[in-house]
Amino acid sequence: MKRWVVFAGIAAFALLPHVASALSADHEAGVPLSPSEASGAWTLQSGGRDICVVTLGKNRVGPGYSAKAAPGCAGAVPGDPVAWQPTADGMRLVGADGKTVLGFSRWSNSLFVSHQSSGVDIQLKRGASRDVAP
Repeated sequence: MKRWVVFAGIAAFALLPHVASALSADHEAGVPLSPSEASGAWTLQSGGRDICVVTLGKNRVGPGYSAKAAPGCAGAVPGDPVAWQPTADGMRLVGADGKTVLGFSRWSNSLFVSHQSSGVDIQLKRGASRDVAP
């Protein structure tokens, strides 16, 4: 039985570099979002449920790049975002006046998080949820 434990430990240690490289492929925490990788549908989530879909574009508009929040976002997003801008550690949604509507820190290629004073975070996750209207 002891040999099996030693063998399993050696095998796990040998696989460690492969696991690390697989995890780092989606780990972009603290890296600004580029227009080409942002383009598409993103699901806004909070409290463990999908709220609405936000579509980010790569075309320049007024204060940044195009953004459109679905009508269902009205209660979760303060204001009406018309654009998004990359930031030093992620991105932010901005209104027509160029002021930040909601800022997000990048956790990975497909997840951005906005820490709220209420303690309930808002996540922006790549892809359109089937549970909300686009």
